[in-house]
Amino acid sequence: MSFRTTGPFHPVILDDVRGAQKMLSGVARLTPMEGSRYLSRQVGAPVHLKCENLQRTGSFKLRGAYVRISGLRPEERAAGVVAASAGNHAQGVALASSLLGVRSTVFMPVGAPLPKVAATRDYGAEVRLYGQVVDETLAAAEEYARDTGAVFIHPFDHPDIIAGQGTVGLEILEQCPEMRTVVVGIGGGGLAAGIAVAVKALRPDVKVVGVQAEGAAAYPPSLRAGRPVSIDAPATMADGIKVGRPGDVPYAIIEELVDEVRTVSEDALSSALLLCLERAKLVVEPAGASPVAALMTAPEAFQGPVVAVLSGGNVDPLLMQRILRHGMAAGGRYLSLRLRLADRPGALATLLGVLSEADANVLDVGHVRTDPRLGLTEVEVELHLETKGPEHCTEVEQALLDAGYRVIH
Repeated sequence: MSFRTTGPFHPVILDDVRGAQKMLSGVARLTPMEGSRYLSRQVGAPVHLKCENLQRTGSFKLRGAYVRISGLRPEERAAGVVAASAGNHAQGVALASSLLGVRSTVFMPVGAPLPKVAATRDYGAEVRLYGQVVDETLAAAEEYARDTGAVFIHPFDHPDIIAGQGTVGLEILEQCPEMRTVVVGIGGGGLAAGIAVAVKALRPDVKVVGVQAEGAAAYPPSLRAGRPVSIDAPATMADGIKVGRPGDVPYAIIEELVDEVRTVSEDALSSALLLCLERAKLVVEPAGASPVAALMTAPEAFQGPVVAVLSGGNVDPLLMQRILRHGMAAGGRYLSLRLRLADRPGALATLLGVLSEADANVLDVGHVRTDPRLGLTEVEVELHLETKGPEHCTEVEQALLDAGYRVIH
């Protein structure tokens, strides 16, 4: 699904982004641009991946945080800074503050992944765990700022943040001057707004496409309403773009400069993450994979050459494990099913023989003998299988049916 955008306001200009680029020299890495043959075949034109997942702290967030904190007055720096984040912004603020010699306090949700909490501490921030959701954490950080005088560093709703993120757009133009479309994930909108400012100022012919997760898509209703509106209970595995309301400053830019906002499903996100890992050998978090998900969902909708921005790679290993299994299932590479067989010696071995003949790899087997729906001599077996694709899934199920088993989904 896609939504057109229009609008009249422009709070950040190209000179702001160029100034941010000078400020970030020697601080932010010039991240590589990698080609994707698979996506290029799908789109019918060259597709390049801008690898901000390889940026310092594992995401683009360092850029905006450093520019924002660099612009503070001496008395503001002396008071320290505070931020609220479940991960990427937390690490960006922590490292930027350390580099600039500014004390930082970062509020994170109680359930934040332990690797992200540890990384934020390692970058030099004092971490305080508060709240079950980011909104509660954000409120705690704002209260701390009021009580202590620390400067609150918003993750996306500030011109300096947007200017810093816009340096990604300048790099893309230098690395891929022939591009016709840039695709970028949208949460609050800081990255997409910054890229749009840089790209549209220098190459107004380039189409800028934003991508949101279907379960956390606040921009489509906002664009229809002509103002930022909130959505209730945003839900997505892509925590990096899980934002319930657009920022006022990035919204004004996106409304004017971003050509289109598309949405993608959770299945598409997990499949995109799996593609990045398998084909590009890149560890990308779900939010970072959202542009790839958009390309996989509707490859015919994009004019090439295309640049897809992989905005981050900070994914919790446990979440990665679940996402990979989900992605394999969405791509027909993973099959779960239940069936019943006689509870007698050798019955399971016979079943596994059928699966072996069908060339299915058994990942897990579970037995149920106490379900009241089972007959006295029956056992229910739950199977988790690795397969070669949707056609192979069908072949495996047919082999079981041909062998006389009753498959229960």
